[in-house]
Amino acid sequence: TSKKLLNSVAGCADDALAGLVACNPNLQLLQGHRVALRSDLDSLKGRVALLSGGGSGHEPAHAGFIGKGMLTGVIAGAVFTSPAVGSILAAIRAVAQAGTAGTLLIVKNYTGDRLNFGLAREQAQAEGIPVEMVVIGDDSAFNVLKKAGRRGLCGTVLIHKVAGALAEAGVGLEEITKRVSAVAKAMGTLGVSLSSCSVPGSRPTFELSADELELGLGIHGEAGVRRIKMATADEIVALMLDHMMNPSNTSHVPVRSGASVVLMVNNLGGLSFLELGIIAHAAVRTLEVRGVKIARALVGTFMSALEMPGVSLTLLLVDEPLLKLIDAETTASAWPNVAKVSVTGRKRSRAAPTEPLEAPESTAAGGLASKRMALVLEQVCTTLLGLEEHLNALDRAAGDGDCGTTHSRAARAIQEWLKEGPPPASPAQLLSKLSLLLLEKMGGSSGAVWKGCARGQDHGVYSAQPFSLLSVEALNTTLSGRACAQPPLPHLVQLDSLWAAGQELQAWKNAGADLFQILTKAVKSAEAAAEATKNMEAGAGRASYISSARLDQPDPGAVAAAAILRAILEVLQSQGIRNEPNPTGSPSLDGSYDYRVHLLKTLFFPVHHRVGGPIPLTN
Repeated sequence: TSKKLLNSVAGCADDALAGLVACNPNLQLLQGHRVALRSDLDSLKGRVALLSGGGSGHEPAHAGFIGKGMLTGVIAGAVFTSPAVGSILAAIRAVAQAGTAGTLLIVKNYTGDRLNFGLAREQAQAEGIPVEMVVIGDDSAFNVLKKAGRRGLCGTVLIHKVAGALAEAGVGLEEITKRVSAVAKAMGTLGVSLSSCSVPGSRPTFELSADELELGLGIHGEAGVRRIKMATADEIVALMLDHMMNPSNTSHVPVRSGASVVLMVNNLGGLSFLELGIIAHAAVRTLEVRGVKIARALVGTFMSALEMPGVSLTLLLVDEPLLKLIDAETTASAWPNVAKVSVTGRKRSRAAPTEPLEAPESTAAGGLASKRMALVLEQVCTTLLGLEEHLNALDRAAGDGDCGTTHSRAARAIQEWLKEGPPPASPAQLLSKLSLLLLEKMGGSSGAVWKGCARGQDHGVYSAQPFSLLSVEALNTTLSGRACAQPPLPHLVQLDSLWAAGQELQAWKNAGADLFQILTKAVKSAEAAAEATKNMEAGAGRASYISSARLDQPDPGAVAAAAILRAILEVLQSQGIRNEPNPTGSPSLDGSYDYRVHLLKTLFFPVHHRVGGPIPLTN
């Protein structure tokens, strides 16, 4: 059975309702029954009371919708089980004793609920209590109507809201019953799920293959009308809306172009809020493309099915009078604070601040250096894309498993940038553009480190400033206050590889140094440092929170850093760039020297400057 945080299977429904009441001063429990009521019942004298309920496991429905402007009380059954007649009758009697002007029972269309609420209604009427009942069936899954009718789903919450606003306005029992019955006919709901849920103490009610979805399922873990193959969120939403709005479907919602609707995007319990936002965006776009005006959009968890990882969409046709009832004030804790403004037609973005003007690009190095730079960047991107899954696998040992994805995101951003034209020939401008690109596109701690390494020009790289001012302290300042990194101590981040490379690059200070020999040693040191991280205890980053016993793989950031340096070196070697002396210390313009050292400095200088120490200008 699935693991759940309970005290006991038998008492979980009681505990859940008691917890809600304990945290909400506006609610009270009815002693001896699994019933929650408004704590200000006496204020309802002369107005209609609204009672609803059903099995537990659909939280926040229904008790989360108790409050002024919505429900008066809720009767909860055990998980996915209709409440007992005795508790329903006790709730009716309690609100009647408070002097209410009759009670409306709002019941979802399930056999057990209809029977038990119906029997309680009959008994109450026999006692002289005015009671009416509306049965809500908003399921749009079935093409052919079943004998039992449409199931009651998340649209029931909208009925709570409409009925609550009418009751608060002093409308009588008969009129409320008539109006909400009409509203229920202009509404439909359809759900889809990635897998089932499990009742406490039981196994999941159905199983799906990894590439399947369940379409048209209910809220009790029962299977849907059909299984479909996994697809994108946009495709799934389009399929759902097609099904809901198809006139050949007997349970469809009669939504046409030009219609105005309230949209509910309901989490069935286990969907992440990230996915919920994607689904909501897809639903808004799809409806608007079809000419449907979205008057209001409610996104959240309204009626769940325990931990089911799925979503339901509800459409309610509205006009201005009905919209005013939806917008009416309520104190119910689970009703969202929705702006009283139409979703469709609203401006959804504003112009970004203008970027500062950049200095004109230098062409002193000529087109050859720019072309070679492009080759190097392409190789780095290809390397990172090829390592995506490997880096993710390494990163999963420390938590989120996205290091490869983060580096691939940067690689794709650089590739797109290169398509716009050749990179700048000026090292400072190249590094500046890479720095801004990584800042905007890469993200994560890796993005911050690489952005810092590329930001050499912010401290005067290739300018008249003495290179002695450009040291490792700059990178320490960038990172130490944020990630607790204190190079050269090992911390299982990409700094381990970069630091090792930077130490080897110190030899660049020596006159007549063999640049390729130094670069080769730097790359090998970076690779060795990356491999050595498997035996270190993390001091920063997510890995620092993981038991060292579980960390037996090299740090993915360090592996990525070493791979980047290796890719740079291999392209330079394949292009036949040699270590030629430059006795004057100044780049020439005849093409025989400048692009080579120019290229080497541009590619390796950020690593050395930010991690390994200053480089003398004469090199």
